[in-house]
Amino acid sequence: MNPRHRNGLLGLLVLTLPLAACAQQPSGAAASGGAVPSLAQSSAPQIVTGLPDFTRLVEQVGPGVVNIEAISSGRQAVRGSQQDPGADEIPEILRRFLGPDFQMPPGQQSPRGEQMPPGRQGPGGPAPRGPGASRGTGFIISPDGYVLTNHHVVVGADKVTVRLSDRRELTAKVVGSDQQYDVALLKIDAKDLPSIRLGNSSELRPGQWVVAIGSPFGFENSVTAGIVSATGRANPFADQRYVPFIQTDVAINQGNSGGPLLNTSGEVVGINSQIFSASGGYMGISFAIPIDLAMSAVEQLKATGRVSRGQLGVSVGGLDARMAQGLGLPDTRGALVNDVVSGSAAEKAGLEPGDVIRSINDMDINVSSDLPPLIGAMPPGARVRVGYFREGKEREATVTLTALEEDLAAVPGRPSTGAPQAPTAPVASRLLGIAVTELDSATRRQLGLQADEGVRIARVDGASAREAMLQEGLVILQVGRTRVGSVAGFNQALRLVKAGDVVMLLVRSPRSGATQFVAVTAGEPG
Repeated sequence: MNPRHRNGLLGLLVLTLPLAACAQQPSGAAASGGAVPSLAQSSAPQIVTGLPDFTRLVEQVGPGVVNIEAISSGRQAVRGSQQDPGADEIPEILRRFLGPDFQMPPGQQSPRGEQMPPGRQGPGGPAPRGPGASRGTGFIISPDGYVLTNHHVVVGADKVTVRLSDRRELTAKVVGSDQQYDVALLKIDAKDLPSIRLGNSSELRPGQWVVAIGSPFGFENSVTAGIVSATGRANPFADQRYVPFIQTDVAINQGNSGGPLLNTSGEVVGINSQIFSASGGYMGISFAIPIDLAMSAVEQLKATGRVSRGQLGVSVGGLDARMAQGLGLPDTRGALVNDVVSGSAAEKAGLEPGDVIRSINDMDINVSSDLPPLIGAMPPGARVRVGYFREGKEREATVTLTALEEDLAAVPGRPSTGAPQAPTAPVASRLLGIAVTELDSATRRQLGLQADEGVRIARVDGASAREAMLQEGLVILQVGRTRVGSVAGFNQALRLVKAGDVVMLLVRSPRSGATQFVAVTAGEPG
């Protein structure tokens, strides 16, 4: 034996013997009565055992997933080419967050955050020549040819083509489409098609496994899986306040739009619709439309070609601890009524700005985003019980919903094109850290106000007022529940306020026309 090998072996034996002795030491120490630390042995049952295998699910469900191409001669391509970078290169799924006017800064790469190799185009395949095209995913919901997808996949299309799993390509008719739910119903002329079973999205719970099948970046029949991150999620970056989204961490990218989100039974529980992304690509937050909501839209689209929703006629906002204190609420649960549309169901039922809606038909409203999906899912003419908080008391009103009209839901009044003129010198209020001035009749007309409504903020001095985002030019309509129409009336409304009190101010923006409550902590009176 080589001497170096023999010396190495001897060294190994020497090192091993003490380790073996240490391994036997606890039992000897225990026999002599010494205290020996021991590792805790868990007796809890195993909660998660193994990982799921989705192969059978994909084999059974895959044939019901289709690819969709929508072509329009009247719009630009969704994906830009290498020869035409810039706005066209912004993926549609990202453009819906950033707005249609978003432009790439000069010299920047695409918001997908990738450098496309020469000869390659954006997600979904080569950029179309001539007419614009949108590509997405859909799924068959009945053997006679009804297909479900997203509204934004087919909107404005002159021709919609559906490619089946057996490679047949069929022209589809758009039965109906709804922008708010982002749902479109298509019909193709075929029979005995492999349809996908529908599940119950209301039974979904965070932590459950879900699967998506689609064509991200044009890679057909791609399968991704993950878990439900949350349900009933509002998406503040999308104009879809009537959708309680399913949030998942399933990898969803451009081209997955309109595809099915499946539970482990192979049932559709959602329609993949949006991603939350800083780069335009998957970042672990994806949103799906609950299938229960989508199917309620499908029935209406089949019957009338459009979707009708109920409305209360209120504009609502969220609550924080300071607002709850100012309103005398026991907690921050509910939707704060910032505005009531004139002539609406809410006004007829006696609801007012400053009320906090806490329940609908005994279903809790925990945050303001809970309210629109709940009301929007009800048909016009439905009678609902509205539980609300006003001046320290829980109250209830019965409201008959009217049909939602988007123009009626807008805040009354027209935005002004310039700052309101101040006809009088401002009067300072050290109590709130602001100075206010009278409004002239022309400014009131611009803002859609009555002759006795509102005072204008002329200056902001206090830290609490700045923290509440009060700015020069905003118009104060109410102090608490008291409407103000003059500087004298404003000061009168503050007569009982003392330092440390939280004061709720209802303000309107001259630029946007939006009305909302803000909370300001009073300082020393002046």
